Amino acid sequence: MWICLNDAFLSIVAKDCPPDHLLVRARRAGDIERVFPGVAVRESRHTDYRWRAAVPRQRVAEAIAQRLLSIDYDNFKDSVTDRALHGAYARVWSAMYALQLK
Repeated sequence: MWICLNDAFLSIVAKDCPPDHLLVRARRAGDIERVFPGVAVRESRHTDYRWRAAVPRQRVAEAIAQRLLSIDYDNFKDSVTDRALHGAYARVWSAMYALQLK
């Protein structure tokens, strides 16, 4: 699952971790820690996602639910203040818009 937050981009999968955990992956340093403070993040230049952390499933569910409950913006892209992240999301938006037209 890809999670596009206004301050972090995460990929969450059930891989290489205990059954009661999920593997949270990120392409940017700090994204995992912003959503899951205090988790042990591993860095590897030999994986498709450079930063990874095994996080208990319940903690993942609670953190994502809290982000949903905290939404206070009427336009997601406008809520993204990090310029690089905004640009990446704009490209994703464009690709998904093109898919809508098919």
